[in-house]
Amino acid sequence: MSAITQTLRRMGGTIPQRQEGIQSDSILPHSSLPPQPHVGPETLVRDLGSLGYPGFSYARSQRPKPKNPGDVLLTALAQPDLEARLVEALPWLLLKYVDMDHPWLVQEAKARNLQNRLGFVVSLARSLAERGNDQNTVQALRDLEQELEHSRLAREDTLCKSSVSEPERRWLEQHRTEVARHWKLLTDWKPETLRYAAAAV
Repeated sequence: MSAITQTLRRMGGTIPQRQEGIQSDSILPHSSLPPQPHVGPETLVRDLGSLGYPGFSYARSQRPKPKNPGDVLLTALAQPDLEARLVEALPWLLLKYVDMDHPWLVQEAKARNLQNRLGFVVSLARSLAERGNDQNTVQALRDLEQELEHSRLAREDTLCKSSVSEPERRWLEQHRTEVARHWKLLTDWKPETLRYAAAAV
């Protein structure tokens, strides 16, 4: 059993068996529509649940045909405000779907100025993969980080929390991690604060 499989097993207790249209990014077609900036949280809950996220396992049967994980990831990152429970699922998505179409992901993120948000989430996922000692996953995510690094934006942003108050903004400026600072994001997310992922290391 690979280290990443062990990691994912500890995240959710069990690993769903490989099913056609579920495990591989390559057999789930991309949407022809760009990521929408105002998608309801329950829609994303169903999307993530259908892709196997253990935090939303109760919603797995509500969308029998899963969406492409890259589409779900970019749609989530495109939201101006995203519930914490949904932000928390995004590094898991990158770990589970390691075969995600990275060139497509970078291209679409750049087209929508989402590369800093994506780069930060990739960094969180890579940190967890390093703790699981899965070198193949670590290298894949590191390569993705490097691609995003070439187009890193200089402007400050949040991790899908545009409604942040001014006092909270000042606090985050002082207390964010170096990784968040590098990606110009006002956020306090860390690998150890991810409930389903932190238990994997």
